[in-house]
Amino acid sequence: MTMLQQVEGRVPFGPYETWYRITGDLTSTKAPVILLHGEPGAAHNYIDSYKLLARDGRAVVHYDQIGCGNSTHLPQKGGEFWTPQLFVDELENLIDHLGQRAGFHVLGQSWGGMLGAEYGVRRPKGLKSLTIANSPASMELWASEAMRQRSDMPRDIQDALNLHEAAGDYDNPAYKAATDWVYARHVCRVVPNPPEVVASFVQLAAEPTVYHTMNGPNEFFVIGTLKHWDITPDLHKINVPTLLLSGRHDEATPTCVQPYKDNIPGAAWMIFEASSHMPHVEETEFCMGVVGGFLNAND
Repeated sequence: MTMLQQVEGRVPFGPYETWYRITGDLTSTKAPVILLHGEPGAAHNYIDSYKLLARDGRAVVHYDQIGCGNSTHLPQKGGEFWTPQLFVDELENLIDHLGQRAGFHVLGQSWGGMLGAEYGVRRPKGLKSLTIANSPASMELWASEAMRQRSDMPRDIQDALNLHEAAGDYDNPAYKAATDWVYARHVCRVVPNPPEVVASFVQLAAEPTVYHTMNGPNEFFVIGTLKHWDITPDLHKINVPTLLLSGRHDEATPTCVQPYKDNIPGAAWMIFEASSHMPHVEETEFCMGVVGGFLNAND
């Protein structure tokens, strides 16, 4: 494959800075796609493969949301600071800095898809399409589905999770081993994880402020400020073509995704049969084809 052109930069966001990377040519006649990473706080690394969308002549913009990765870290900030509106404002700031208000696509994965929905219901100027990948419409649905999935797990895994969560002992080796078992089945089924996925987990462990504040200690135990987040009542406001992605083995189960399908007019939904939470890693070429086709149809 021909080496794709990449440039990096930093944009001021109030007193902070947002790091970004552009793959491809931002002056292309095709509208760029802006990628919103998940967790929150995982940084861009694990969704790196979406840069392959640039093979079709489209610029792909990755960035690290503040609080993680190459952007400003703010370990002293508490829950009142880390809000969806903060990240919507950061996205708007980046789009204006890049001069793309005339037209752009947004793709968000996991928390990034939740952020994308928050953005879409505001009907921002220039948004051409929205892709919501592996995301719940409600964190209470997410939590209840996590408990349902847990009930199907081996008894020793359930016992380890329940015991150490009750004790708040999230660093216990037995708890970590149980969470690794769950992640290998419902987060990324490519084991060992590819380097870009490992890089996100490593940086998240080094700077967990945003993740621990908004989510909690791991993917399936939500005790942070997003615990009662629910975008369902506002989804009807999204007025651009919308694509939903999920994996057959995803922690974002069909029950989690269904409100998007039911409430966003005309939303399309692709379920990747061999994937869990990361079809862009688990079925990379198929995923790029699905997303690329959708973007091409909505330029």
